[in-house]
Amino acid sequence: MIDPDKIKALALDLDGTLLAPEAVLSERTIRAVTGCMRRGLRIIIATGRALAATEPFRAALGAEGPMIYFNGALVTDMPKNEILSTTLLDKKAAEFCLDLSRELGVYCQFFFPGKDSHIPLITERDGPEREMYYNHTGIQARLVDVVEFLRRDDCGGCFKSMFLAEPEVLESLRPRLDEQFGKSVYIARTLKTFLEVMDAKVSKGQALKVVMEHCSLKAEELIAFGDEENDLPLLAAAGFSVAPANAQASVKAKADLVIGSNTEDGIAAFLEEFFGL
Repeated sequence: MIDPDKIKALALDLDGTLLAPEAVLSERTIRAVTGCMRRGLRIIIATGRALAATEPFRAALGAEGPMIYFNGALVTDMPKNEILSTTLLDKKAAEFCLDLSRELGVYCQFFFPGKDSHIPLITERDGPEREMYYNHTGIQARLVDVVEFLRRDDCGGCFKSMFLAEPEVLESLRPRLDEQFGKSVYIARTLKTFLEVMDAKVSKGQALKVVMEHCSLKAEELIAFGDEENDLPLLAAAGFSVAPANAQASVKAKADLVIGSNTEDGIAAFLEEFFGL
């Protein structure tokens, strides 16, 4: 086991990891994380969520410094709102995702850079998926002509395209996306009903390296926590990796340690014992 005294930072995925089901941040988890902060540890949120959908959790923890959003497409120093890194999916790739969603009748939405913490989220069709995403994050996609938006002169691309559908539908999309893009994009399942397409240079692991350089952190000084496919690069970039019991089998297989599930405040229990909180 690693030495608690050598750990300087925790990189924390939110959904399925730090958060209990229904995206709840428990009081026990808040106490454990803030206890770590009092010990001098840096807290790095590493999420697929947009900044606005993450901010209530960051504020509840009182965490400050570089945070990772959109699976690494955006790294922002909070609460200063200073952008440290941005990587966009090009417009042609986004248009292919739109065409595929139209062809197959699968809901798709797009996240674009905006001013300050406002990230435009758009889609061209209404549906239960749009409402579901709003209920999950508090952000609702605006209904607009996506092609027209993409072809604006001031549009340099989007943070990501996101398909929302049942798992078996999303799996049927993968071969089409792989055939079109090969390794020129990064495709990741972030929740069982979310499939995201980003630039190939994007990952939570690459973003964590940006944070490490900015904060003068070494890999061996970091513990990373995650549960889904998109967390694998994050776990690989840290010196020690932890997965909750509810994580995907592939994630648990790669993690150095498997702890209690997010329904059991697994991270809080681990932090309490590991750091003697």
